[in-house]
Amino acid sequence: MHRVQRVPATESSGRIHTSAATVSVLPEADEIDVQISNDDLEIDTYRSSSAGGQNVQKNETAIRITHRPSGIVVTCQDERSQLQNKLRAMRMLRTQLYDREMEAQRSEATTQRRSMIGSGDRSEKSRTYNFPQNRITDHRIEYTVYNLPAFMDGDLDDMIDRLNAPTRLRS
Repeated sequence: MHRVQRVPATESSGRIHTSAATVSVLPEADEIDVQISNDDLEIDTYRSSSAGGQNVQKNETAIRITHRPSGIVVTCQDERSQLQNKLRAMRMLRTQLYDREMEAQRSEATTQRRSMIGSGDRSEKSRTYNFPQNRITDHRIEYTVYNLPAFMDGDLDDMIDRLNAPTRLRS
C-alpha cells in the first residue's frame, strides 16, 4: 500500500492529510491462440430432425463434435450440407474454447491481484510519499529518498536497485 501525506491548498491551518492507495503490477495477458487437434475431436453425423425438405430424412447432414479434453459438445444442423455444418460447428467450438480460456485468464489475474493488494489498511504500508518533508520512504527496505519531485518524474533507479539488491546489501 502506498501512503501519501500532503497539505492541500484548501487547508488553511496547515494540517497534513493522509491518503492511501493499493497498487498491483501484473504482466500483460497473453494473446490466446486456440489450437484444436483432430485427435482431440470425436465427430458424429446424424440425420437432421427439422421439418420439411426432400433430403432431410435420408442424408446425414447434422454434425456433433465432442472436444475430448474439455468435454465441450457442439451440434449443428442449420446448414444444408454436412461440410457447412461441420465448419460452423468448428467455429462454435473454437469460440467456446476461447471463452473458457479467457475466463481462466481473468480468474487467475484476479486471484493474483488480490493476493498482491492485501487488505489495504494503513498497517500494510510499503511506501510513504511525504510532500511537506520532500521525502519518499520505502518501508520494506527501510530506505528514504529526499527528492520527491525527481522521484515523481520517474527518477526511480536508486530505489529499484535497492529493492532488487540482496537483503544483506540493503542497509
